[in-house]
Amino acid sequence: MAPKRWLPRSMASRIYLIIFIGLMLAQGLSFAVMFYERYESATTTMLDTVEHEVGTSVAMLDRLPAAERADWLILLRRDNYFFLLGQGQPGMPLATERSRQLVQRIEREVGPGYRVQGDTISMHPERYQVHFTLHDGSALTLEVTPRGVAPIAQWLPIVLVLQLCLLLACTWLAVRLAAHPLAQLAQAAEAMTPTADGPRMSEAGPVEVAKAAIAFNTMQERIARHLKERLHILASISHDLQTPITRMRLRAESLDEGEERPKILRDLHEMEHLVREGVAYARSAHGGAETPVRMDVKAFLESLVFDYQDIGKPVAMADSVKGTSMVRQQALRRVLGNLIDNAIKYGGSAEVSSWRNDEGALCMAVCDRGPGIPDDQLEQVLQPFYRLEGSRNRDTGGAGLGLAIAAQLARAIGGDLRLSNQSGGGLAAVITLP
Repeated sequence: MAPKRWLPRSMASRIYLIIFIGLMLAQGLSFAVMFYERYESATTTMLDTVEHEVGTSVAMLDRLPAAERADWLILLRRDNYFFLLGQGQPGMPLATERSRQLVQRIEREVGPGYRVQGDTISMHPERYQVHFTLHDGSALTLEVTPRGVAPIAQWLPIVLVLQLCLLLACTWLAVRLAAHPLAQLAQAAEAMTPTADGPRMSEAGPVEVAKAAIAFNTMQERIARHLKERLHILASISHDLQTPITRMRLRAESLDEGEERPKILRDLHEMEHLVREGVAYARSAHGGAETPVRMDVKAFLESLVFDYQDIGKPVAMADSVKGTSMVRQQALRRVLGNLIDNAIKYGGSAEVSSWRNDEGALCMAVCDRGPGIPDDQLEQVLQPFYRLEGSRNRDTGGAGLGLAIAAQLARAIGGDLRLSNQSGGGLAAVITLP
C-alpha cells in the first residue's frame, strides 16, 4: 500500500509528528477534563450551599418587621444572587435543569408555607427569579445569575505552555536518539567500498544499536573479503595467462609466412589485451588505498591534456574550476585516462572540463561527439564485459572493461561516475568527488 501523501518522508519526522499530535490531544483532553471538573465542582458547591443560605435568609427576613427588611437586603447580597422586595419581573418557565434543581432544593429547605415559584427572566446571560410569599403576605423575590466556571489563575497557562515545551523537547531528543543510528547506518552503507576501507559504525550505545552496528561492520568485512578473493582469483588467472600467451606468440612468429600466421598473431594480441584489462580491473578496486593529496585542479587537468596532445591525440581543455582539492591523484588520473581513451576510440576526440556543483563537490567531465549510448544502456555499459552490439568488431577492440574499470576506481576513491547523452550528440562522462 502506498504511503499517505501528507506524511513526512523521514521516519524521524513521522515519529515526531505522531508524538506531537498525541501530546496535543492529551493536553486538550486534560484541559477538557479539568474545566468539566471545575464546572461540576462549582455547580455542586452552589447547590449545596445556596439552598441553606437562602433558607436562612428567607426565615430571617420573614421574622423582621416589614420596615426593616430593606436595610438587610445589602447584607444578604452575594456574587450570584440577591433579594428584592416585591413580585419581581414576569418571566417564562424555568428552562434549564440546573435552575429547576436549585428551586426544588430551596423549596424543600424553606418548606411549602412560602409558596416557592421560579421563572426564567433571560437566557443570555442566564437569569432567573425565585418568588416567595412571606407569612405576613409580603412578596419576596430572589434573583439568581449563575456564575460560569471560576476563572483560572493567571500563572496556570504559562505553566501549561512550559510543560508542553518540555514534553516537545524531550520528544525531539528521544526521536533524535532513536533515528540517529539509522541515519549513521544509511551513511555507512552509502560509503561502503569493496576494499572495506569505508567508515565503520560505532558499536557504542544501546544494546539494539550496538548489535546492528556489529552486524553491519561484520557484513562489510565479509563482503570485502569475498570481493577481495574474487578479484585476487581474477588477477592471478590473468597474470598466469600472460606466460603461455607469450610463448604462443613467439611460436606463432617463428612459423612460416602464410595465411594463418597473421590471424593467430591477431587473436593472441586480443587475448593479451583482455588479460591486461582483467588485471587492471582487479587492481582498480584498491584505488582507495592511495593517500589523498592536495592538488591544483586546473594544473592537474592541463597536465593530463598536454600529455595526450604531445602524442598527437585530439584532446582539448574546456573551462576548469580554480583552486585546490584533496584527491587520490594517481587513481583519478587512471579514471580520466580510461574515459579519454574511450572518448577518442568511439567519438574521435575528447574534451575535458571541471566545475563545482551546488553542494560544493568537485565535478570533472570528459565529453565526445561520437554516436553516444542508448539511454536504456547507460547504466549497463558500466558493468564488466558489457559491450554494445555496435562495438563488437575488431576495429574498435576492447573487452568491455574500460568503463567498468573507471566506474569501480571512481567508487574506490569515494567518487561517482555518471554517463549521459549530450543534446548536440555525443557522450558525457561526469565524475563527482566529495
